[in-house]
Amino acid sequence: MIFPGSLLPFFLYIRIEGENYLPLPVYRYVASFLSIFKLLVIGVIVVGKDPFALFGMPTPGLWLWSQENKVYACMMVFFFSNMIENQCMSTGAFEITLNDVPVWSKLESGHLPSMQQLVQILENEMKMNMHMDRLPHHHS
Repeated sequence: MIFPGSLLPFFLYIRIEGENYLPLPVYRYVASFLSIFKLLVIGVIVVGKDPFALFGMPTPGLWLWSQENKVYACMMVFFFSNMIENQCMSTGAFEITLNDVPVWSKLESGHLPSMQQLVQILENEMKMNMHMDRLPHHHS
């Protein structure tokens, strides 16, 4: 989102961008595994073959229930798996930069800034930038 300069003082230009921060590789692998496993479980539920009988295990009540309620069971597997996958892929990143300089990181601080903190940080950064612009530039 870009606010045109005519709406703001001439020295202030604000650009807001959103980016995705990748989670740790282990979480990405878990999410990928769950995505494939989810499809396999849904397929087995729809086909109706008892996978526990193949391994000589007694059939659990949950499996019997899933065979009596296939649509509901498939939906539950799908939504529950998606919830876990999304949790694995979420980093909760909220990073603020001003003139390409990081001024806040939720990944480092562990929390979002309050509105008062955010305003104070931006005011301080703008004051520093204005002060730096007034310093004489030495050329060699």
